[in-house]
Parts: sequence; C-alpha cells; structure tokens
Amino acid sequence: MLKTSGNMIRKILALSLLLVFAFACTKEKDVDFGAIDKQIIEDYLTAHNLTAQSTASGLYYIISVPGGSVHPSISSSVSAKYKGYLADGTVFDQTTTAPVTFPLSQVIRGWQEGLPLIGAGGKIKLLIPSALGYGDKVVGSIPRNSVLIFDVELVSVISNK
Repeated sequence: MLKTSGNMIRKILALSLLLVFAFACTKEKDVDFGAIDKQIIEDYLTAHNLTAQSTASGLYYIISVPGGSVHPSISSSVSAKYKGYLADGTVFDQTTTAPVTFPLSQVIRGWQEGLPLIGAGGKIKLLIPSALGYGDKVVGSIPRNSVLIFDVELVSVISNK
C-alpha cells in the first residue's frame, strides 16, 4: 500500500480545486462574440436564402434599393422607417407609418456605418454584430451580446453638414 503524507494530499486537493475554479470561472470577456455573431449572421443568411456583403468591421448588409445621390454622413440628420429584430425574428422596435428623424451620430455604430451606403430613398437590410450594436448591455427587450437585424428605408437626409 502506498503511503501518502497529509501534506501531499492537501497539495493535490488544493491544485485540483484551483484547476476546477479556473475552468469553471471562464469570464464572458474571454468569449469571442465576433466569431459567434458572424456564425449567427451567416446562419441567418443561409436560412433565408440571402446573399450579403460585409465590411471590415463585421457589418453585413443587403442593399435592395440604392437610393439617390445624397448620402448621409456621420454629421447628418436623417429621416427613416425601420423594423428591428433579433435573428430569431423577435421584433424589438419599428416605426409605424411615419418615419423618425434623428442625428446619425446618436445611433448605434451599425447604423452609422450602414446608412451612408445608401442614398435618400434607399432601402437596406443591416445585419449588425453585437459589437456594432449594444454590446454587452441589455437595452429594453434586447438581450446583451445580440445580433441586430434592421430593415431600413432612408426616407431623406435632412442635413448633411
């Protein structure tokens, strides 16, 4: 029979507990949401038989109507109609009949990057990874780290400073 000292058993137990603790406490910050979001977006596109373009930041978009020659910039105010939903189809926000007007600088980065891709009168579908949306914040009924999808009609560019 192998004789083990009490000191050795305590060391093995401490090391085991340390390993369990280290692996059990993986922080969400260590999770690569960029890769997860990309997979969610690509699965959505496949499931809906859509083809999108993407930017270096990870924004995916589909321009259905390019619109006119007047494109907004980050310093523009715009008027838009939209429907926002999660990849599972859950609608979290939408305009009814009238468009809403807002400074482009006051919305999420996905909109700031996506709306200038179309001109006034244009329509675009934005598939926004969480880093360009609300990130790890819960906003209303939107869970943290959510991919956001918007169908947007850029009604007009109010000012283009």
